[in-house]
Amino acid sequence: MEKYLIAHDLGTSGDKATLFSVSGKLIKNVMCAYDTHFFNSTWAEQNPQDWWNAFCLANRELLKGTDQRQVAGIAFSGQMMGCVVVDNKGTALRPAIIWADQRSIREERNIREKIEEWEFYQITGHRISSAYSIEKLMWIKNNEPEIYKKTYKMLQPKDYIVFRLTGKMVTDYTDASGTNCMDLENLRWSEKILDITGIDREKLTEIQDSTYVAGEIGKNISWECGLPEGTPVVLGAGDGLCAAVGAGSVNDGDTFNYLGSSSWVALTSSRPIFDKEMRTYNWAHMVKGKFSPNGTMQAAGNSYQFIRRILCKDLEDKANSERVSVYELMNKELGQSSPGANGLLYLPYILGERSPRWNPNARGAFIGLKMEHQRKDLIRACVEGIIMNLSIILNVFEKDTIDIKALNVIGGLAKSKEIRQIIANVYGLEIRKLNRVDEATSMGAAVAAGIGVGELKGFNDIAKFIEVEDVILPQNNYHEEYKKLKEIFNQSYYALLDTYKNLSQWKTEIK
Repeated sequence: MEKYLIAHDLGTSGDKATLFSVSGKLIKNVMCAYDTHFFNSTWAEQNPQDWWNAFCLANRELLKGTDQRQVAGIAFSGQMMGCVVVDNKGTALRPAIIWADQRSIREERNIREKIEEWEFYQITGHRISSAYSIEKLMWIKNNEPEIYKKTYKMLQPKDYIVFRLTGKMVTDYTDASGTNCMDLENLRWSEKILDITGIDREKLTEIQDSTYVAGEIGKNISWECGLPEGTPVVLGAGDGLCAAVGAGSVNDGDTFNYLGSSSWVALTSSRPIFDKEMRTYNWAHMVKGKFSPNGTMQAAGNSYQFIRRILCKDLEDKANSERVSVYELMNKELGQSSPGANGLLYLPYILGERSPRWNPNARGAFIGLKMEHQRKDLIRACVEGIIMNLSIILNVFEKDTIDIKALNVIGGLAKSKEIRQIIANVYGLEIRKLNRVDEATSMGAAVAAGIGVGELKGFNDIAKFIEVEDVILPQNNYHEEYKKLKEIFNQSYYALLDTYKNLSQWKTEIK
């Protein structure tokens, strides 16, 4: 009988458990949700016990009707850039501060006072930012000193579950690169960054490969989590890097575009790509010795959701009556507008912006509105603005002599043929839709499990899990027109910089 691999993806909204065969067949998946506590405007926390409860529940449900003896191993993908502080028994000392939390502004500022951002960027592969783990641990040290004193180790979400299963406190190179304190090229904790931050080295875990077998399921834990005793537990990786493997980006030059609520363009490279303007950043790859240069924008699918909510109530009603997705109807409608959306531009900065602008004060805008514009034009302009913004990230990599001939797309927006044609025309590249646009992250974790337990030979075995389902070629005449439109797109952003700043400082006094 064929053996199985289990992948758990510990995301922001819940734990997605997926069962694959070692030959790459998707058997079953289960989702168990948990809550996030958003408060104080920029704070975001989760209870690690909720992760564990969701993991156990999802796992037991996943394995119903399955011969558990055929489970070869389990591995994890997890949200990155978090801060889970535990004592020497592995007990969480406070709620986890997750990636979305931005409270450590003072700590970010303190780092900037001690090191030039360019030097920091070259060490870690990332900008100085309150979004990362080390800044969050600094906040705990400064504001909750008793908690910091009791802290034995700082973990990431997936590492916490691995500890609960094996008793081993360890992280992998991908998650370590998301802490903002790892020497990226040497794959070790940076003594210089730790000295600057004032964080004690012993509070960080050892770092291992994503395929590292941390331990096996013991009898005492088997009954609780629903896994057979003796099941190997493989460490896995951060979710963005699992997605890279699941998108087939495992060899130099392999490029993909994830199109979800946020969106990113990333590739595999034998070296980091350090952009002089620091518009992009670099992760350690799951493939040891490789790197994943990346640029992530804030509001891709979020922009499309905004348009749906504001403009498409009648389409939602129609979709419900026809039992189809409202996005399917929106995609058909945007196809009725011409390239360039009848002279309308959308700046997709409704949540501020990370890459490529790195401007939290940026705001969204429609530019060029005319009486003759229709909803179809606004929908198309929204998608074109998203893709033009992402193309700036792509151009950073292309200017670094990376020869990109084709690009794999995954994520919700990638399901639309109309949107994929816009992507092809803006990028000027062959666009390949993979057969499993929603399972990329889980597949990356499953491959790590398979390699770790010896059922798969290496990361190129991702080819067993994915296939190219559809290919769209650019229409060269439209590509040239989009290049001209992108110049206007960039001009519009820079023309509004003072406006963004002034709006961020404006407060009405009208009661």
